[in-house]
Amino acid sequence: QVQLVESGGGLVQSGGSLRLSCAASGFTLDYHGIAWFRQAPGKEREGVSCISSSDDTTTYADSVKGRFTISRDIANNTVHLQMNSLKSEDTAVYYCAKDYESGYDYWGQGTQVTVSS
Repeated sequence: QVQLVESGGGLVQSGGSLRLSCAASGFTLDYHGIAWFRQAPGKEREGVSCISSSDDTTTYADSVKGRFTISRDIANNTVHLQMNSLKSEDTAVYYCAKDYESGYDYWGQGTQVTVSS
């Protein structure tokens, strides 16, 4: 059974850091990429970052480049999102998703990130 469980969200002051984790089960990260998305109240869901299964290629939204870093822990089948220099506009529910063909087929429940100014 495929499952994605996010953790690490919370309340942090502007300029602070958080590290999100996405624990995967039912499949291996060796064969599937993982992406992080976020959705703020009243806004559409947006892609934040993703990491490929083949060569650890990473991509980032322009809004988080230089501040967020995505990484994989293959031994623990977990993907992390290190978020530094957080801003109030980073406040959102963050989700991880498993890639499938040209989209994503499994999603986690999400973890809330709130950045106070």
